[in-house]
Amino acid sequence: MTEPQTELGNRPLFYSRGKALGGSSAINFFVWMRGNKPDYDAWASLGNPGWDFNSLIPYFKKPETFHAPSPADELAFKLDYNAADHGTDGPINTCFSNQYGGTHQHWHQTLNNLGIPSRDSFNGSNWGVWTGLTNVNPINRTRSYSASQYYRPHAARPNLHVLTEAMVRKVIIQTVGGHKTATGVIFSHGGVDYTVNAASEVILSAGTIQSPQLLELSGIGNPTYLTPAGVTVLVNSPHVGENLQDRIMNVLLYELDPSVENQGPLQDPVELADAEDEYYTNHTGLLTVLPNDFAYLPLNKVMNESYVNHLRSLVSGTDDRTLSIKSKLDFNKFLGNLEYVFDPNILFAVGNPDPLKKYGTVFQMLQYPFSTGHIHIQPPPIGVPLSSSQHPVINPRYFEGDGIVDMLTLAEGLKFADSIARQGPLNAAIVKREVPPEPAPGTETDWLQFVKDNTVSDWHPVGTCAMSGLGIHKGVVDEKLRVHGVKRLRVVDASIIPVQISSHLQGTVYAIAEKGADMILQDFECKRRRRRGRR
Repeated sequence: MTEPQTELGNRPLFYSRGKALGGSSAINFFVWMRGNKPDYDAWASLGNPGWDFNSLIPYFKKPETFHAPSPADELAFKLDYNAADHGTDGPINTCFSNQYGGTHQHWHQTLNNLGIPSRDSFNGSNWGVWTGLTNVNPINRTRSYSASQYYRPHAARPNLHVLTEAMVRKVIIQTVGGHKTATGVIFSHGGVDYTVNAASEVILSAGTIQSPQLLELSGIGNPTYLTPAGVTVLVNSPHVGENLQDRIMNVLLYELDPSVENQGPLQDPVELADAEDEYYTNHTGLLTVLPNDFAYLPLNKVMNESYVNHLRSLVSGTDDRTLSIKSKLDFNKFLGNLEYVFDPNILFAVGNPDPLKKYGTVFQMLQYPFSTGHIHIQPPPIGVPLSSSQHPVINPRYFEGDGIVDMLTLAEGLKFADSIARQGPLNAAIVKREVPPEPAPGTETDWLQFVKDNTVSDWHPVGTCAMSGLGIHKGVVDEKLRVHGVKRLRVVDASIIPVQISSHLQGTVYAIAEKGADMILQDFECKRRRRRGRR
């Protein structure tokens, strides 16, 4: 859970993540995509050469084996793609769905009628309406993710050992040759602490929440947080745990016409058993239907130019990250500032739906948030030793400071979200809006209050070990993902992303991992050649 959010009526929010082999790739929304070219070019401009969009293209493709749809499906389901933008021999299988919800047939035409073209989303510009690509094995319709595709095929390798139900306590930092150096890790398993020494280096991939927590527990961070928790400061790294950026979400709920096909029947145990039988026998049916109706819209499709200029005038921050986000708050740029998804199912716990009726959900997600928070360790209760099993303080600070721009953008965007549901041909499938109930909200104040009362995380947090090649006073890791101020220690996960992107994260996180692996191998080979040269 997060800390109570001041601007959300002091509500604490769920902050879910994957605690399994494969991490959050085991539980995510099945969306395989990438962000806009300017998103990644912004990373490079912050002192990180090699992290621009063009340099990352090989790493976007490397994890993927793309399975093209049949010509019939391509035409019937509006499946826009360019095979050249995808990988052909990577571990992760990607494909389009083979079965769609009862309103998919209306999605593209509805957005087209609102002036939004159907487009391919993988060429460095993801704005427009498109049918989602999924990380699914097209043969057996199962999730294709890091544990199933990267780990399991290689689990028997003699130089690979994976220990489950183990908790890392901290990274061991010692002074070697006058430099702070990571020499190993202390972890707990079965109630016993163990030490493992690193032959080459330590790689930290605990995610946006726990990577900064473990750095702080290891003595790397801001004394403001380490000292009260009783941690000796070994490296004063002020940005550890800072720069938390998360996509922000609202939903609208609509009652559907009873004729619309959705997954509502699965609430009946008999129907669910039949669907399970069909899935396991033929890999078809309702259990294979995923959310596939996406639209990423620039601000100029959602609000007028004067309102965008008003939003820009509210931004007061002058740091590099804020200026990077402000550059995307531009009426004349075609970027995916807001994401919209429609699914003919209840995918969110809102309102009091009638179990005998059918409902659909419109999701709205803000892609470039100004809201910036932090994740830090905290002093344990009196008499309790500090431990990595204790949750850190998670405070996204939604809508605080320049985050007021996020709140106003979401409120204006929800009006557009509602217009999607009222536009034909999708409106033929909709009876009425259930949440918020019609006719409210009617005024700007009403919409703002709805946003405050109903905003939640979209569970795409980044930035708490931000990458900056400009040094320890700008970020936590350098452009090779090496922790500033410590030798032989890297962070390789979503926490290194310095500025949020317009995209679901998994495709980008796989690219980060592949690029990180290449850099680790390159450095290892350089060290080995130097050792050979000294012989």
